[in-house]
Amino acid sequence: MSRHASRRRLTLVSLAGVGALSAAGISLLPSLASAAPCPDVEVVFARGTGEAPGLGITGTPLVKGIKSALPGKTVSSYAVDYAANFSQTSAGPGATDMTDHVKSTAANCPATSFVLGGYSQGGSVTDIALGIPTRLGTGRSIPPQLASRIKAVVVFGNPLRLSGRTIASASDLYGAKAKEFCNTGDPVCGNGRNSAAHLTYHLNGSVEQGARFAADRINQK
Repeated sequence: MSRHASRRRLTLVSLAGVGALSAAGISLLPSLASAAPCPDVEVVFARGTGEAPGLGITGTPLVKGIKSALPGKTVSSYAVDYAANFSQTSAGPGATDMTDHVKSTAANCPATSFVLGGYSQGGSVTDIALGIPTRLGTGRSIPPQLASRIKAVVVFGNPLRLSGRTIASASDLYGAKAKEFCNTGDPVCGNGRNSAAHLTYHLNGSVEQGARFAADRINQK
């Protein structure tokens, strides 16, 4: 058998082996994924109502700002998987997804610290995940034993303020770790009538302040 034929036969055998593993329900991809290094910091962020899946208009620059402020650390991000629907009924399921992700990552990456946050309805997602009751539903909350791993909480336009509360006033565990932004006139958090005020957190310096706050909290450890 020629050398070329031998190589071709070995390639076919290798491909057949991979095919057999796949047919048996065994994938090589999880092994490769599990080999990925754990980040020093993970930002878990819930976008606002009506935004396309992802980190959204505030979460995207927040993550970028935190990365810039922590040049010596690895920073990853996770966009909470939830509907962010206009009926305001998805905050509870969003909180459950945020909680489940934090629990899973914390178990697999024991040295990783977390920054949690949300914008608009995403603020309610964050509230519920922190164990703060809201009018926008219920969901699973992060176990108290993981509170020390959560170094900062940053929210923008959080509807919790409409009930006269803030994370600082409603949570003994997370109040001191929270930075909360509510623009004057914002109807979602401040009972205002200026809908444009709810859309400018990524333009008026709030995101940059939030990123610096989170980075400072991370560096305090």
